[in-house]
Order: sequence, then structure tokens, then C-alpha cells
Amino acid sequence: MFDILRNSISRYIELSDDEFEQFTRPFRFETFKRKDRVLTEGEYCSFEGFVVNGCFKVYYLNENGHEQTLYFALEGWWITDIDSLINHVPSILNIEALEDSEALMISKKDKEELYKSIPQIEKLFRMMNQQSSVALQRRILSLTGKTADKRYLEFLEKYPGLEQRLTQQLVASYLGITHEFLSKIRKKTSLGK
Repeated sequence: MFDILRNSISRYIELSDDEFEQFTRPFRFETFKRKDRVLTEGEYCSFEGFVVNGCFKVYYLNENGHEQTLYFALEGWWITDIDSLINHVPSILNIEALEDSEALMISKKDKEELYKSIPQIEKLFRMMNQQSSVALQRRILSLTGKTADKRYLEFLEKYPGLEQRLTQQLVASYLGITHEFLSKIRKKTSLGK
């Protein structure tokens, strides 16, 4: 269960076996059934979660009440509402399991304690936050500056094989288009192959 976490963090830092055991001690292993909510809009987010198995969607409801998916979190990804967690404000995000899933959850308090006991952990989360900021910037640029066709192709590249695990409605929500328009794009791209 912790192997996937160790492999993930090894891209950023190296921990001894003792440090890794100390690092993982405060994590809680949790299972989620399909459609379970990990976080609901209006709640205060008090965790960060590392996805061990399964898939989650992180989304909000726009002013028309339609879901807008920010990202999908697969194995090796993290889930949280960073604004709510850091600033202790009610979440505007929802996090939901799209299939039976497993995650390692850590509280903000426990993470802060790890910063003190293992200085490398602060570097780890700083580097991961930088990568997250880059991904967010790319997502914004894609949504505001690219056609739906190009966003769809980027989605396929970013999440290989995920389209088979999702409904067309979920993919459309991520792309910011209707599922009818997605059907047209899919048809067009399959004809172009």
C-alpha cells in the first residue's frame, strides 16, 4: 500500500527506511465506494489524500448549477481543496470517488508535525505544490486559449486510458463543453485517424 507513495515521493526526495516509516505513520488508510463524497462544498477541508487505487473527481458547481470538473485524481495523485485547507475557509469544491477507491489521508496538523520532525518533507510538499501550480497554469491556459478539439486531445494525452473509465458526461465536464459537442469531437477525431 505504501509502495506507490514511496515511488511517488522518490521523484522529489530520498528518505531512509526509518524516515519513510516515520513519514507514513500519521497517514490513515481509507476506502471509498463509488459515489462516496470525500469533501462536500461548504465543509472545511482538513486533509490531503494520496490516491492508492481508483479514481476521484474534483469539481465545483458553476453559477448555473452544472458540474465543472477541475481534475481527475488517479493512482499516485493527491486530492484536497488547498484554499480551504490553508486558509480555513469553507470549500467551494467537491471531491467524489468515481469508482471504488483507496487513499492515504493525512491531516494538516500531522503534516505540519512532519515538517518539524523530517525537514525533507517540507521540501517534498513545496516541490509538489510547484508542480501543481504548473499544472493549474497549463489547465487555465488550455481552457481559455485552446479549442475544445485541442483540449480533448490534451485530455487523452494527460490521462491515457481514463476515457474508458469515465462517462462521456464526465469528460465533457472536464473539457467545459456539452456531451453532445464531445460526441461530435470524438467522431471527428476518429475519422481523422
